[in-house]
Amino acid sequence: MGLIRAVTTVLLFCLSGVALAEAAVENKTVNQEKPRVRLTTDFGDIVLELYPDKAPVTVKNFLEYVGNYHYDGLIFHRVVKGFVIQTGGYGYDLYPREPGAPIVNESANGLSNTIGSVAMARTADPDSARAQFFINIANNRYLDGTASQPGYTVFGRVVEGLLNARKISLQPVRRSGPHQHLPREPIQILKARIETVQQGGKLNDSP
Repeated sequence: MGLIRAVTTVLLFCLSGVALAEAAVENKTVNQEKPRVRLTTDFGDIVLELYPDKAPVTVKNFLEYVGNYHYDGLIFHRVVKGFVIQTGGYGYDLYPREPGAPIVNESANGLSNTIGSVAMARTADPDSARAQFFINIANNRYLDGTASQPGYTVFGRVVEGLLNARKISLQPVRRSGPHQHLPREPIQILKARIETVQQGGKLNDSP
């Protein structure tokens, strides 16, 4: 009986290990209703999961920029420790990259500017967001929108590479013209790609 119990215990242990492995694989699969974009940066990859059900105009706009390679070669031009890292507007030489038309504000969508969330940058005009976006490094709920007060539209979150985003936020900064929190050493987005679904539902970068 002792031997049977031992063998049974080993089998259960192995089966639980297989179940855990399968669950890990499941977590790597794509929910096609929530597209993902991989940012390959000088500090490693950052994967964003987007929520078109909450911010349809914003997600469509963002994916169009990604599809047109707008973000390739751009830098994080605003890096504020304990706050945000922002990108989408300037190249390595600080020359601005021309964005498209502004989009409507969708900040009253129930999503919050919490740690790891991704939101659109804008001017004082609520409907002025174009290509620039930021990743929240802290809980910045005061940036949220309400039914009566537009905020900053959250349209996704970091699902991989939040540590890399935090490392970027800790880099030394300097002032340069209008830029108050510019990293001393430029930090680039080498490429931004929509992740596609391979056979079996696994993630893969588009070319």
